[in-house]
Amino acid sequence: MQLPAHGSNPDHLFRALGMDKPAEMVDFSVNINPLGAPASIKHHWQSWLGDIEDYPDPSAVELKQTIAAHEGVAESHLLPGNGASELITLIARYIHGKKVLIIHPAFSEYASACRNENCSIFYHVVHPPNWQLEKAALQQEIDAVDAVFFCHPNNPAGVQYDRSTINWLIDACRQSKTLLVIDEAFYDFASNPVTSIQQTGRSPYLLVLRSLTKMYSIAGLRLGFLAGQPELLSKIKKTQPHWSLNAIALEAGTLCLNDRRHSTRTRTYIKAERMRLFSFFRENGFLHSPSAVNFYLIRDPALDDQQELFMYLLRKGLVLRHTYNFPGLEGTWLRAAVKKEGENNLLMEALSEWKQEN
Repeated sequence: MQLPAHGSNPDHLFRALGMDKPAEMVDFSVNINPLGAPASIKHHWQSWLGDIEDYPDPSAVELKQTIAAHEGVAESHLLPGNGASELITLIARYIHGKKVLIIHPAFSEYASACRNENCSIFYHVVHPPNWQLEKAALQQEIDAVDAVFFCHPNNPAGVQYDRSTINWLIDACRQSKTLLVIDEAFYDFASNPVTSIQQTGRSPYLLVLRSLTKMYSIAGLRLGFLAGQPELLSKIKKTQPHWSLNAIALEAGTLCLNDRRHSTRTRTYIKAERMRLFSFFRENGFLHSPSAVNFYLIRDPALDDQQELFMYLLRKGLVLRHTYNFPGLEGTWLRAAVKKEGENNLLMEALSEWKQEN
C-alpha cells in the first residue's frame, strides 16, 4: 500500500486504500489558512491579467523590497523561489553528495530532495511528550555532518522552541561550520512567533526558509523565499531556472505581505480554535502535541498504531494525515489541521462517536 507522502492529496489516498471517495469530505491533511486568501487578491485579480503577456521580473525587485521592509533584512540577503519546495531542491543541489542531518519528525521533502542529490542522510529524533532536543547527542551529530535541516515550528507536531534553544542550535552549527537550514514555513501562525531571520546576517552558515503559500492560502501560485548571506545565496541560486517566479505570484506576494490585518486575524482565529480543540481532546481522552500553530498531532492512547482511527475517520469523510513516513512517529499519531469552526466540530463529533463505540 503506497500512501501519499504529503497531505492535501485525498484522491490518491482513497485510491491507495481501495475506498470510494465520499460525496462530502473535509481535508484535515492540508495545512493552509482556513480563512482562505486575503480578499484583496480577488479584488486585484482582474487587473493582473495583463501581466500574463509579459515576462516576469527575473530579479523580483518589488517583492524583495517588500520582504526586506517586512522582515528587517537587506534585499541582498533574500532569494525568492517557486515555493518552499523549489528552494529545498536548490539547497539539496548545493550540498550534493554531502552528509545531512534532519531533526525529526519533519517535512518529508528534506530527505527526498537530499536523497535525489546522493546525500547521506542521518536523523536526530525528538520524542513526545516534551519533544526536546537532546543537546549533547545533537552536538556530536552536528560535528559529523555538513548540513542540518530543522523545521521550526516543527511539522508535524507544531512545537515551537524557545529563543535560547534556537540560539544554541545556530551557535553549534556556526562553530562546527555546518550549514543550518531553519524552515519557518508556519512561524507566522504562532501567537508569539519566534524567528531567526535577522540572525542570517550574522552567520554565513545559516539559511531561513519561508513560505507565503500557507498563511495567505496561495498554494497554487507557489511562492517562498530564502534568507541568508549574499555569497551563500548566490551559490544556491546558480541552479535556479530563469524566470522561476511567475508574474501573478510576484504581484500576489507583494500584496499579501502588505496585508497585516489578514495575518493578525488568522492568528487570533487559529489560537481560539486550537485551544477549543485541545480542551475537547483532553476531556475525551485523546493525546495531542503541544502545538503553537495551525496543525497538531493527535492520538488515541488506547492504540499503538492509529490506523484503525485513521480509517474510521476516512469512512466519515474526514481526511487526516498519516505519519507512517515520519521517522520517530511511524503511524503512532495522526496530524490534523485547524480548520473552520464547523469543520472542527465535525471532527470532534466523530471522535466522540469513536470513543462511544470503542
